[in-house]
Amino acid sequence: MAKLNPFQFIQEVRDETSKVVWPTKNETLVTTIMVLIMVVLASLFFLAVDQILGALVNFILGVGRG
Repeated sequence: MAKLNPFQFIQEVRDETSKVVWPTKNETLVTTIMVLIMVVLASLFFLAVDQILGALVNFILGVGRG
């Protein structure tokens, strides 16, 4: 592997970062809102599954007590 001069490396990094296409403010806002909605939906789903499984386990374990 060829060794790069630090200044050449910095120049190549600058060249590569100039190729990056940054999202617009609107794209960032829409994506953020979509992520938050998905987080809420996933949280509600896992809450429901947890409640159902908890009730099922309590029912199964409570059968021997009653």
